Amino acid sequence: MANIEIMSVGNELLIGKTLNTNAQWMAKRLTTLGLNVRRITTVSDDVDEISAAVNEAISRKPDFLITTGGLGPTFDDKTLEGIAKALNAPLELNEEASKMVEEKYKTYAQERGLEKIELTPARVKMARLPKGAKPLPNPVGTAPGVIIKHQKATVVSLPGVPSEMEAIFEKSLEPLLKKLAGKATFFEASLGVSGMMESELAPIIDKVMHDNPYVYIKSHPRGQEGIPHIEIHLSTTAEDSATAKNRVSRAIVQITETIQTKGGKITRFKAK
Repeated sequence: MANIEIMSVGNELLIGKTLNTNAQWMAKRLTTLGLNVRRITTVSDDVDEISAAVNEAISRKPDFLITTGGLGPTFDDKTLEGIAKALNAPLELNEEASKMVEEKYKTYAQERGLEKIELTPARVKMARLPKGAKPLPNPVGTAPGVIIKHQKATVVSLPGVPSEMEAIFEKSLEPLLKKLAGKATFFEASLGVSGMMESELAPIIDKVMHDNPYVYIKSHPRGQEGIPHIEIHLSTTAEDSATAKNRVSRAIVQITETIQTKGGKITRFKAK
């Protein structure tokens, strides 16, 4: 499977002010596409921290490194500066990105009944990209996304505003990722189990995973140890949908039969 790393940039994430919903949304989408999210990293709005994290990620040779956050006009939007330092690709005004930003502010001026909105240095900053990078259109915001190839990795930077990140991902990035994934298919299912504690399920899960090495199984307690209710989640990624479903189905049959033999009860089943 192709390997992807996600990097979230922002002090607001590290101090707990903002929940990192971007990483969760993206990880789910990438996994559903049949790709392997190998690591999610969060770093501060610091050029050296961003640069170091980018270099570390690239050293692991992912197919894609996708960053979110830090593309805007304010002083703490430093993602592209950090990437430029890591890749030894100095920031420069990108004509295509400059036109994108300029057109956005023309639209904003028209919507507000203004003659024009000045392209201040802070606004022009959003069009300064690492040398060799290309801008990705932002359908709902101002700052373009950015894509640049480095060694064997493709580095993509998306805005931190969720609606902007999702829009650029779906329009510009998802087609590239689908091509990378090929026919790979992700399939998952979950079971609800009552009447058994998680500690009793642990050896059963170990055995089923051993017998089904391509299926990942994880238990999630939903009740209390004294009144247990456990969700068991099964997932796999395979070269086609039939193989993926067959793998999970075999594991479900085995784990269900074993749980029932041990006195547990299956309360719910969901597959998708």
